[in-house]
Amino acid sequence: MTHELWRLTAHEAHELLRRREITCVELTESVLQRIEEVEPTIHAYITVTAELALEQAREADERYAAGTATPLTGIPVAVKDVIVTKGVRTTAGSRMLENFIPPFDSHVAERLRRAGAVMVGKANMDEFAMGSSTERSAFGPTRNPWALDRVPGGSSGGSAAAVAAGECLVALGSDTGGSIRQPAALCGVVGLDPTYGRVSRYGLIAFGSSLDQIGPIGRDVEDVATMLDCIGGHDPRDSTTNPEPMPDMRHYLGRDIRGMRIGVPKEYFAEGIEPGVRDAVERALRRFEDLGCEVEECSLPSTKYALAVYYLIAPSEASANLARYDGVKYGFSDRSHGSMWENLEHTRAKGFGDEVKRRIMLGTYALSAGYYDAYYLKAQKVRTVIHQEFARAFERYDVLATPTSPVVAFPLGSRLDDPYAMYLADVCTLPAAVAGLPAISLPCGESEGLPVGLQLIGNFFDEGRLLMVAHAFERSFGWANRLPEIPGGRTP
Repeated sequence: MTHELWRLTAHEAHELLRRREITCVELTESVLQRIEEVEPTIHAYITVTAELALEQAREADERYAAGTATPLTGIPVAVKDVIVTKGVRTTAGSRMLENFIPPFDSHVAERLRRAGAVMVGKANMDEFAMGSSTERSAFGPTRNPWALDRVPGGSSGGSAAAVAAGECLVALGSDTGGSIRQPAALCGVVGLDPTYGRVSRYGLIAFGSSLDQIGPIGRDVEDVATMLDCIGGHDPRDSTTNPEPMPDMRHYLGRDIRGMRIGVPKEYFAEGIEPGVRDAVERALRRFEDLGCEVEECSLPSTKYALAVYYLIAPSEASANLARYDGVKYGFSDRSHGSMWENLEHTRAKGFGDEVKRRIMLGTYALSAGYYDAYYLKAQKVRTVIHQEFARAFERYDVLATPTSPVVAFPLGSRLDDPYAMYLADVCTLPAAVAGLPAISLPCGESEGLPVGLQLIGNFFDEGRLLMVAHAFERSFGWANRLPEIPGGRTP
């Protein structure tokens, strides 16, 4: 029994731990054994922290004995390697930070430690969270557990793949333009991008500061809600976090959603959506009608501009944020040349990968004299228009429903030489990110034998209603905790 514990959801594991039917050490050993079996194939992790995990598991068992356990005590968690962890290497998937060991914990790492969670490793990712396939990691690509020749999505592909492969029970990712939701869709798990300001960015290595948000990935909606309860709330070290008390997200689960109004923006079903994806999402919408919801087509006409807006604003902010990697203060440094300026130039040339360089150049150009008004400032104005359109939509609808990704997981290497095709992988997730809205992806079917994700978008700081609708759909649909077969590992 104990060697199969990696199959459990976090809430199932907590119940067994609470009843003292298993121990935290047994649960952690099961997950670590699963990592040992499938990690050479999947490559979901950059760093596996086995010794630390077992130490934390022993401490978690003591908390259960003392009656001070939380729903996450003893639960094996993967943390995306863009989130700093005290004393544990944090690379952001880049050679620039290959040997960086942070002297402090991020806010979310503090919260996980306080809850008694067990960190089993730092998950692989696209370098500095810039990518949609986890092929842009300096440490090699991650493979999709459902099809080893396919990408897991990105940039949180390692986190999503780890959850799908049983290499952890829940994980943390970060989402700037879709980096939690898109890999969750491609890997057949649940991923939530909270409202901008719901979760502190303190200790998150910055990419696009007005867009970045940390969020949970799990095998079902309840696990995602439990993680958000742990990591959400005000943090005085991040002035953008919401100062209002945070509601208990699990309190919203299990409610009847009859009468809920669901808007379906027609712009998300435009050219480029694979027929199999469209069919799965349309079947999901009919299921909402069966659950008593009012489902109605609507329009968000500025949606088509979100891609352009994002790829001006995010690279511009990246250009500013990544200026700190100069080979002087910390991280990789090439000091083999004659002058400081030559050393700086070669440090950045060797330390950054091609996609990071591409986005730095895009952003620097958009911010440069003579182009700022034409590009960056105009993008910010269109961002406001997109925000206003969503606000009007939520005057009528409780949630909006769309595909998460226009396609299922695509073959490894198929888009690496076509940046625009890669960027289009996030076309359905970008609008909510640009507006700062909460959005969740959950499995809604299959196409070509691969998972399809349904995206639900909620109003600002209305994650409770979003999780309530997602949970009702999940219970009706019955996908939760479905695991893929992985060659070389024990299969379901």
